[in-house]
Amino acid sequence: MLAEPDVGPALPMLSTDPLTRAAPWWQAKPASRLVIGGGKPLVGSYPVSGAKNAVLPLLVAALLTPERVTLRNAPASLDVAVLAALLRRLGAELTWSEGEAGLSVEIVAERIHAAHVARDLVARMRASVLLLSVLLVRCGEAGLPLPGGDAIGRRGIDFHVDGLVKMGAEIDIEDSAIYATAPNGLHGAEIELPFPSVGATENLMIAAVGATGRSVIRNAAREPEIDDLAHFLIGMGARIGGIGSSTLTIEPAPRLAGTTHDVVPDRIEMGTLACAAALTDGELHLVNGRLDLLGGAAEILRAAGVELEPVAGGVIARRAPGGLRAVDVLTAPFPGFATDLQAPTMALLCAAPGTSRIEEAIFEQRFRHADQLGLMGADIAIAGNVATIRGGRLRGAAVAGTDVRATAALVIAALAAEGTSEVGGIDHLDRGYDGMQEKLRRCGADIVRVFAE
Repeated sequence: MLAEPDVGPALPMLSTDPLTRAAPWWQAKPASRLVIGGGKPLVGSYPVSGAKNAVLPLLVAALLTPERVTLRNAPASLDVAVLAALLRRLGAELTWSEGEAGLSVEIVAERIHAAHVARDLVARMRASVLLLSVLLVRCGEAGLPLPGGDAIGRRGIDFHVDGLVKMGAEIDIEDSAIYATAPNGLHGAEIELPFPSVGATENLMIAAVGATGRSVIRNAAREPEIDDLAHFLIGMGARIGGIGSSTLTIEPAPRLAGTTHDVVPDRIEMGTLACAAALTDGELHLVNGRLDLLGGAAEILRAAGVELEPVAGGVIARRAPGGLRAVDVLTAPFPGFATDLQAPTMALLCAAPGTSRIEEAIFEQRFRHADQLGLMGADIAIAGNVATIRGGRLRGAAVAGTDVRATAALVIAALAAEGTSEVGGIDHLDRGYDGMQEKLRRCGADIVRVFAE
């Protein structure tokens, strides 16, 4: 048995009963860790799930209408189960099914109760801040605890609040809670974001389709998940111009209707597993993967020795014939290199000969996985927001993730390491990935989940 690692801050405790009632497919997983035997190439088909970062705002936006909304290709992850429980407490009815389009959910929100926002659920996820806009639209008021989520740095809600105030909301923040009202309803406004925040763009888009009059959001985020939300809202009857650009023009519909929508594939899962294929010198068919969703990250990964070949129905990922190579990475809003891919890319570069540099320009606490990779033999020096990685060999160790992407990075590093690793903090992995352990096992990984006694 390897020595127990420092697992860092735990997620808030939550009874599993609300989760299984709202998402019956969710199976409660007590404290656990993954035991991984490294050195085996990953080979086979790995199905890329619907995007975690897309389905959460879609679930919230479904509350805009009392009519039936169907989301297909939803990932069966813990964050989805938690948000489902939160929506159920607000009064929505959710019905789940499994079919050719993967996991689907029907949401009917005839009656929404703004006063029933649950602290235990909100404290677990950042996406809960999106409830501000939808509750203002449906109920004219909102009160919720400050949102939680990954501990990766300051992620204030000033951009959300300032934009909603311009649209007619009155907002107070006190005692770690947000109180908002819209006495005269929300109205259209011209808003320029100081930074292209994904969450703020989503919140203001949701508010704008339920407001009166035209809204313009400038310096809007351009991530694929924003485009996915825009197409969903168009399906409900809104008119949105400028999709894919930094300026969105939104005309609300007289009545927001129900719709059926397929969740976009998860580009972060795809990029993470592309790194894993190259790191283990294997070959994965990333089913449903789309290279266009990676933006500029595809070019950087290729430069690092990850071969990416578009094929019918997905992408083939493998190590390039020339092997892994050192590269410099700068995280940036889309179409730049996604901050969510920084951790798995760092794991990849730990095995690339030469010296690589990663500059994290989005979040100031997103190198917390570097120390854990160091326990596996990685040579990483951190100076401010820059990590310098000197490639070498990875060896098995007891490590623990402190956020969703950090934990995934440790898992793929363990798959390539010499010997056996134990990876803790698996509740983080469950939050963001749909069945990663089983998918990896089917591709040849020596990976087992063990539970605390």
